[in-house]
Amino acid sequence: MGLVYSTEKGRLCPSCGEAVCVCINNPTRSQIPGGGVVRVGRETKGRKGAGVTTIQGLPLDDAALAALCTQLKKRCGTGGTLKDGVIEIQGEHRDKVVAELSAQGYKAKRVGG
Repeated sequence: MGLVYSTEKGRLCPSCGEAVCVCINNPTRSQIPGGGVVRVGRETKGRKGAGVTTIQGLPLDDAALAALCTQLKKRCGTGGTLKDGVIEIQGEHRDKVVAELSAQGYKAKRVGG
């Protein structure tokens, strides 16, 4: 039996010894960062206590992210922005956002408290 985990690389492929996330022999390897799960969370850090709903892990380009951001802002009836591939919606709207993304076919997951 060979090495199955390394602190440098994480889980290792049993056939080639490379990390599972970069191994070309692993057919279950996900092409989408985060395993294809869209994470919807809430963040207040650096905002003087005001919370925003954050959406990350969407497999879309910048133009499609901007269009989705506009659609989610209208659905929630509030403002928001797109920063570094992360959509931020002002206020606590995690349930609405998860429902909307699930209706569009994304595998959305509510994260955080």
